[in-house]
Amino acid sequence: MSGTTELSLGELGERGIQEKVLRPRYGGTEGFGDDSALLGAVTTPSELVATTDSCPTPLVNILAEPDLFHAGWLLATINLSDLAAAGAEPLGLVVNYTLPKSTTVGEFERLLDGVDACCHAHGTKVAGGDIRDGATTQLTATAIGRCVPGSRLGRSGAKAGDRLLLVGSPGHLWAAALVKTGRATLPAPAADELWQRACRPEAQLKAGQLLAATGLARAAMDVSDGLFATVRTLGEANGLGAAVTEEFEVDELVAEVAEQSGLRPFDLAQTWGDWGLVVATRAEDVGLVTKTLREEGVAAQEIGTLTADPRLTLGTAKAPWQGIAQERFSASSWHGGELSTVITDVLGKR
Repeated sequence: MSGTTELSLGELGERGIQEKVLRPRYGGTEGFGDDSALLGAVTTPSELVATTDSCPTPLVNILAEPDLFHAGWLLATINLSDLAAAGAEPLGLVVNYTLPKSTTVGEFERLLDGVDACCHAHGTKVAGGDIRDGATTQLTATAIGRCVPGSRLGRSGAKAGDRLLLVGSPGHLWAAALVKTGRATLPAPAADELWQRACRPEAQLKAGQLLAATGLARAAMDVSDGLFATVRTLGEANGLGAAVTEEFEVDELVAEVAEQSGLRPFDLAQTWGDWGLVVATRAEDVGLVTKTLREEGVAAQEIGTLTADPRLTLGTAKAPWQGIAQERFSASSWHGGELSTVITDVLGKR
């Protein structure tokens, strides 16, 4: 801590806070730095894990009429996605709402509807919580889950030569943003389908549990801050770098929006907001992993290789990957903002 006590959190940034403040204090805790904390064994043959996260302003509430339903859904997804990265089965969500006194009952019920709908879609429920008044809306939740002993996935455990797989279908949120802002057009039914996907992202719980149970994943992390930040963090947790492809598969609607907008599928795939997983698996297991997940209706694709070289490279030319990321306590932290700058900040001037 010497030399850092006078710095502000903004000067350190999220990664600096973790390395300079949190790791010296909590680094010896088993699972430090993982998406979910290990609570320990319980009376049943399982291990409890927990994670807690707050909900930022949903992009969809900036693109259209604000609706607390979307914030409620996102609050649950954010936390359940961390359980997915641990390979955990969700047991319940504990919620904490700080709301202005001017919040109407109808608005509060929309918030509750969003949380409950997301929990129901993921096979879990709200188990308790707290509500209080405050000047601004602040939404936080803690998700509790359980893992089979010895199966919990974390960020460490990968080796050089392991393959990186992206689990889930990326690009829907920012493709919807491009349609909403007139940068691309789709027939009404297709545009509505894309919008609904953007409003209701799903945590990859089924995939995480399956990969943990089979032992096919060596390490895992959810894509909460963008693909670049996820791969970088996963590499750092294992003392490795990564060589990532620029050839990504995306759903048909996302591909159509990318083409109309002068973007590559990769440009949308590397964004954040779709809550996929990045997993490291042995090279010989890639085919089995993708086949197993696709049989369960879960999209998965190989996107790169972990390398002994600590650098992150992109494409066949192995150029340095200068990817996008949103990092809290930094200039790239997501706070919402004016649409005139939001799209440009994430996707560039197109």
